[in-house]
Amino acid sequence: MRHGDKINNLGRKKAHRDALLSNLACQLIQYKRIVTTVAKAKALRVYVEPLITKAKENTTHQRRIVFAYLQDKEAIKELFSTVSEKVGGRPGGYTRVIKLGTRPGDNAELAMIELVDFNEVYGKGREEKREPAKRTRRAGGGKKKAEGAENQAAEQAPAEENA
Repeated sequence: MRHGDKINNLGRKKAHRDALLSNLACQLIQYKRIVTTVAKAKALRVYVEPLITKAKENTTHQRRIVFAYLQDKEAIKELFSTVSEKVGGRPGGYTRVIKLGTRPGDNAELAMIELVDFNEVYGKGREEKREPAKRTRRAGGGKKKAEGAENQAAEQAPAEENA
């Protein structure tokens, strides 16, 4: 039984799995989208998104941490220059997994994993650099809505009296 075992081992030992995910991550960073199986795409998303978050802060320490995972200087350059500029304002969710159907040879489910900000179809070619998103707290949202409704009612009442 695999109670509480959240990692998908992908039918490989740890060293083989780490090498696979590292290579897939380098290819994703280089080409911005790759086609692989659904299981590998989902495992890759968990692997690469923290690396992209680390790339937002361009320091020697962060570069060394990411290099320990990827072991590819060209991928590091691309990640810390091009990719980090595009995702600077995004608080997370840098990748998208789209299911494509099955592979003819072995009937494996295929998926395309892509970097969200590099898709011109969905992003409509946004080039401006966005400011980091404001972090909002969920608590107390109902109180503000209630005050807003009272203020609107108060503003509308004098306008109706003048008419």
